[in-house]
Amino acid sequence: MQKLLVVKIGGNIIDNAAALDSFLTSLAAIEGNKILVHGGGKLATDLSAKLNIPTQMVDGRRITDAETVKVVTMTYAGWVNKTIVAQLQAKGCIALGLSGADAKLIPAVKRPVKDVDYGWVGDIGSKNVNATFLKTMLISGITPIVAPISCDNEGHLLNINADTVARTLAEAMRADYEVTLAYCFEKNGLLMDINDDDSVIGEIDLANVERLKASGVINQGMVPKIDNALGAIANGVHTVVIGHANNIKHIAKHEAGFGTCIK
Repeated sequence: MQKLLVVKIGGNIIDNAAALDSFLTSLAAIEGNKILVHGGGKLATDLSAKLNIPTQMVDGRRITDAETVKVVTMTYAGWVNKTIVAQLQAKGCIALGLSGADAKLIPAVKRPVKDVDYGWVGDIGSKNVNATFLKTMLISGITPIVAPISCDNEGHLLNINADTVARTLAEAMRADYEVTLAYCFEKNGLLMDINDDDSVIGEIDLANVERLKASGVINQGMVPKIDNALGAIANGVHTVVIGHANNIKHIAKHEAGFGTCIK
């Protein structure tokens, strides 16, 4: 079975031009099938401020009202996506920029209102992913670059979680590929001590996740990454690693000592 690398890069990498360039240089040099999923970093918040559109966050999640969905679409599926495509192609990697709305790549439904109304935010499932379209691109030697924007059956654009997008794509491709899912950001992995970059926890599994959450080791933005990682493993993804973007070439080769491996 062929191998496939699905990578999600965090916002702090996108916000740092030098870090993004270094990461893309490493990614372009990795041979074989790969898919890159990205968010938008602080650019959507900065553009909202320039347009006098208030940014509302609840537990780290963006409230996406009618004006904000325009901003995130312009930012994520526009500027960020095409910047990454252009830079990868300058490094010899043929890339195609997409959002989840294109070719019914990642159909979504508007999140139901429960305790919080998140607005035009979507929920997705791996069964509906257009895996055939992705496989066609991979066979053609094209690297898909996926922005976390989708749409529903009524034609409404929806803001979707990039961590969940990466997991969803990894799960959808597992039937045809041995998939490695990598969550890459500015830290070396899941840290026992957030102030010590060398305190990386090498491996975690379902048995100790709740203990790490209760102790505060897994908190805030790390929670959805860990939950998505565990879900991916449970649904047949071969390997999931959380680690530093600088180490993507090592993570892709499953080298020990680079990042946190989820079992």
